[in-house]
Amino acid sequence: MEEKVNPKEVISILNDLSSSVDTTSKEAAIILTAGHGKRIKSNVSKMLHNIWGKPTVVRVYQACEHGLDNPNIVVVVGIKAEDVASVVGEKVRTVFAYQKEQNGTGHAVRIGMEPLGQNGFDGTIFIFPGDMGLITSEAVAKFKKSFEESSADMMVMTGIYEGDYKKNYYGRIIRVPEKDVNKKNSGKDFGSVIEIIEHKDILNLAEDKPYIVEFKGKTYSFTKDELLTNNEFNAGVYAFKSHELKKYLVELKSDNVQQEIYITDMISIFNKNGLTVHAVSPEDQSVVMGFNVKSVLKEMDAIARERAYEKLKDIIEIDDPEDFFICEEVIEEIIQLDKNGTPLDIKIGKGAHIGHGVKLNVGVELKKNVHVDGNVHFGKNVKVWENVLLSTFSHQTFKIGNNVEILWGDIIKGNIEIGDGSRIESSVNMTGSDDFPLRIGKNVLIKGTSYLFGSIVEDDIFIEHSVLIKKKVERQLKKDGSVRPIRFYLPMPEGIDSITDL
Repeated sequence: MEEKVNPKEVISILNDLSSSVDTTSKEAAIILTAGHGKRIKSNVSKMLHNIWGKPTVVRVYQACEHGLDNPNIVVVVGIKAEDVASVVGEKVRTVFAYQKEQNGTGHAVRIGMEPLGQNGFDGTIFIFPGDMGLITSEAVAKFKKSFEESSADMMVMTGIYEGDYKKNYYGRIIRVPEKDVNKKNSGKDFGSVIEIIEHKDILNLAEDKPYIVEFKGKTYSFTKDELLTNNEFNAGVYAFKSHELKKYLVELKSDNVQQEIYITDMISIFNKNGLTVHAVSPEDQSVVMGFNVKSVLKEMDAIARERAYEKLKDIIEIDDPEDFFICEEVIEEIIQLDKNGTPLDIKIGKGAHIGHGVKLNVGVELKKNVHVDGNVHFGKNVKVWENVLLSTFSHQTFKIGNNVEILWGDIIKGNIEIGDGSRIESSVNMTGSDDFPLRIGKNVLIKGTSYLFGSIVEDDIFIEHSVLIKKKVERQLKKDGSVRPIRFYLPMPEGIDSITDL
């Protein structure tokens, strides 16, 4: 059951997150994110499902942002509109348009065109589905270049389906065959894009009647089986010259099985009006993948992991190529460090997770199932053993000095500094807050079942089996010149009267 929303409240929130259209920009992207995504079987919008640690809509947004030239970006939202818009966030040249009722991709594009038209935008318009989470800025830039170098008024990105055609639910690209219904050669029209027919509309065709289409005065015929087995499909990415799109978008009609307005029908409309439509397919077919079900989402995540491994496999050591996570921003920083010419000697164990904000360094070794997230900055030659959790909130920083060792299973969170040469043994948990940061000096050894919060520990101190909450631990020397150790320091017990012998 869908939750009820107040359209006025939604529009108000979207307006607050939207910025103004830049009329000096000659490129715009419309990202379609308004659909139900029912088959994903989740209370979370399909557009917010993660691929390699990042929501798919954010991946598409960033591909447009970096693949196009300072574009205006219109994100068309509908179901879970506030959730999707808040994740994308307030950004320059970005507008959120609300599709109250989902009447198809053509209707969504009409909604997306409104803020562009109202602000007098004139240029090239690119359209992307929000679930195409493997698309890259490089693929977007190549598609843009193909359109610019062509004589086309419209271009569509296509993919080549591999596998059982019965599982191909994409719309099929219909191209001009070698001969028309009269067995005459199609000539220079051969291979031209006639139209896109949606999979559900193919299934609705009669088995014994051919599907007839017209193109430049000639008639072409296709059987239902030919259409179903056609493996060139519509990827849902388009490029238009804005004035042509504005002119003919009004001609879209909902005369199909779904009774929806399809943006794909623009191809036949353009052809009927003497305009030119081209289609191109990317070299890397994975960029056209979208998902409706969890299994395909899992496949896409695996492809993203393979891409990450290919980038890093000859720069750092990764124990298990099929079981690790390093966020893309960290990957780019690793690549940049490598370009500086210094051998990194970074080792990543099976199941390790390295999230956004982490800064690795030369000689860092993260063992099996280490989880690092937030602004955790490593010094050189830091070793972190199995099952350790290191994290911060987004506004905090956790600095680890050179030659630090953190042993098995420790949980260390927050606003923390650990000095050079310190060793944090297993069964130690530590926390630093905004008001009470934790500062560990150089060459400190902490062991045993210990917990430290918001304290200052000076250099060279040994701590064992202690609980230190908002304490200052000073470096005091014994008569023999050694540093006085801290052992078995515990706060006064509370609730002791509730405990009796059996």
